[in-house]
Amino acid sequence: MKRYTTLHVHRDNGTHSITLNRPEKRNALSPEMMEELTDALRTAADDPGCFVVVLCAAGSAFCAGLDLDHLETLHANTAAEHRADTERIAKLLRTLYDLPKPTIAAVNGAAIAGGMGLATICDFTLAVAEAKFGYTEVRIGFVPAIVSSYLRGQIGDKRARDLLLTGRLISAVEAFELGLVTRVVDEQDLMDEVRRLTRTLIRNSPAAIQATKRLLTAHVNHHLDEEMEMAIAANAEARTTDDFKEGIRAFLEKRNPEWPSAQPAKVAAG
Repeated sequence: MKRYTTLHVHRDNGTHSITLNRPEKRNALSPEMMEELTDALRTAADDPGCFVVVLCAAGSAFCAGLDLDHLETLHANTAAEHRADTERIAKLLRTLYDLPKPTIAAVNGAAIAGGMGLATICDFTLAVAEAKFGYTEVRIGFVPAIVSSYLRGQIGDKRARDLLLTGRLISAVEAFELGLVTRVVDEQDLMDEVRRLTRTLIRNSPAAIQATKRLLTAHVNHHLDEEMEMAIAANAEARTTDDFKEGIRAFLEKRNPEWPSAQPAKVAAG
């Protein structure tokens, strides 16, 4: 079994359990973690002894999204570097979406932005009642481009616009009502429920499960490639904007942002 810096991977009884292991950073997605997680998922996909992949997290949060310490350094990046950074998260989410083995997210706490993508792109999402979800990118002047295609497919255009344009946080119960969470469970029961679901999946035919997953993804893959290319371009461009730079600074300085793009409107209004 490979060893990782930002993950803990445990293999047992046909299950690969991948634990996000940066609790001091609320499991925020650093470039290293994204690379390692992509590798761990591909390793599980290639392992004939793996039948189910469980994604869980150390600490009190599931995943806080992209690491803002990393995002703060992006203002100095070239266009090519912005694109490469964007392609990293796009590759991770696509690898998770296309994985031939069934995937379960055990959401023990907040799943925000890219972290919400990780949690809800899994085939099954089990969440504690206290968990919070949200695509909060617009709050920091960012564009939730990569996740938008997946979200629209899950809950439809109107509801996706609500979450993406407001950036609001939602409860596990609301996420369940929207169809983004499979089941809401008590905190002390989370891993027991994950193990129960895992046993159910392992009793089924691996070949039939993988064929079913291929069929489901084939319905959307013909246009997902094109949408991802547009999303990567939009995400990379957003990283160069003044609003994004101000949004990151304001978040780290714990103040309200003063959006440069809103200044002309304010002048005109005055």
